[in-house]
Amino acid sequence: MRVASLLPSATETLFALGVEPVGVSHSCDHPPAARDLPTLTSTVVDHADRSAADIDEQMREVDGAVYDLDEARLADLEPDLLVTQATCDVCAVDASEVRAAAARLDPAPEVLACDPHSFEDALDDVVRIGAAVGEEAAASDLRADLRERVDAVRERAERAVADEGRPRTAVLDWTDPPIRAGHWVRDMVEIAGGDPAFQPDGPSEPVSWEDVCAHDPEALVVAPCGFDRDRAVDSVADLAARPGFDEITAVVDDRAYAVDGNGLFNRPSHRLVDSLEALFACLHPEYAATTPAAHDRVARVDRAAMPSVCPDGG
Repeated sequence: MRVASLLPSATETLFALGVEPVGVSHSCDHPPAARDLPTLTSTVVDHADRSAADIDEQMREVDGAVYDLDEARLADLEPDLLVTQATCDVCAVDASEVRAAAARLDPAPEVLACDPHSFEDALDDVVRIGAAVGEEAAASDLRADLRERVDAVRERAERAVADEGRPRTAVLDWTDPPIRAGHWVRDMVEIAGGDPAFQPDGPSEPVSWEDVCAHDPEALVVAPCGFDRDRAVDSVADLAARPGFDEITAVVDDRAYAVDGNGLFNRPSHRLVDSLEALFACLHPEYAATTPAAHDRVARVDRAAMPSVCPDGG
């Protein structure tokens, strides 16, 4: 089967199932082999070396589509299946546009639109994608492995909560303006033994800095959408410049973390389980199998030397 993936999370899952797409989106960068595949999309927004505020301003000023689909190249690749998403309009080509483009091809490929809104939805998409590409057995094996790892985190988290309670937690997936992470993140905070009350029960949403301070998180995780760890560290400076940052309990107690949002949290692939394990290490390091320092995509924020990372990384 010839599969074109317009969704980074789907590309990651396809590779994990042993299926190499014939074409991918411009955002598909994992595994590294995905970067060598034909690119089917582009964006008018310049993300390179731009601040969170600059990218947000560009998005607001776009008149028309944020992402473009190269239909001519897509036709040349003759896919049997197109994988896209319907969860977030600002993350990829709109699903309706993909379906319309598919209908114009001859023969028209099938379209699989992933639309996860919870942690379980995201993991169940492994099975959906596997079924769509004829790799049911591989998908079943991967899902079973993921379930085992999630159960291990649940068990450790239950012990941690019994001993320490649930720390007030805030996960942000943008900093200027602040946006609290939604969809599957609330579930992940719950599973990892944190208090999920701050996270929306739905899509990510803007939140006032005053509300962040009022919540006074005991654990703060900053995972800007599309940013790697180093850019996430730099983005924490957006928050550090705001009044009251130094008084937030998570900052005072050295439990504020900058995370590679591009590799963790933002993409609803099977790697959300990696994200869950990293989150648990941030919330309950004494009970985790590994410390935050062991996760190369996580950096503890050093408030005394913003925006640098403390020497031990954890």
